[in-house]
Amino acid sequence: MAATAMAGQGMEMMATRTVRTPAQSLLARNSALFEQQRKARRGPTPEVFFAKHIDNTRIVKADDPERRKEMRQFSAVMTVLFCLVMVYVWQHFSAIEVGYHVETQKAAMEQLRETNRQLRLSEAQLTDPGRIDAMAKQLGLAQPLPGQVVRPDGAVDPNAPVMAQLR
Repeated sequence: MAATAMAGQGMEMMATRTVRTPAQSLLARNSALFEQQRKARRGPTPEVFFAKHIDNTRIVKADDPERRKEMRQFSAVMTVLFCLVMVYVWQHFSAIEVGYHVETQKAAMEQLRETNRQLRLSEAQLTDPGRIDAMAKQLGLAQPLPGQVVRPDGAVDPNAPVMAQLR
């Protein structure tokens, strides 16, 4: 009898039930549960929730070939992008380094030009015939006589006497 009464109630509920979408029935169920919980609360006492630790170490994730393909493509694209950025950065720093090197070489070249100019000036002062003549007179030297000058390169002095030779 109880079974027929319950079956009758079930039939009544089915007859009065309207067609609801799963979202609507879920929303209605959640609202009803919330109301039951709100009524069950006792005054101003706080609710206490306990954490339940769930062990998921034995669960194995199913391999998704589509996801793996997407990750490989993403990794390839990111690797190429990283390489391009690294080439750009390397080129940029190389250009800066070459710029510093060029500036260093320019400064060295200027210094060498200045040193060369000073050496030429010093050479011009030291080889000035008037200065050499004044120093020679100070030391008591006189003009060489014809034939006294012997040049290290073997050139003949045009003022020197020449010995006759047979040809």
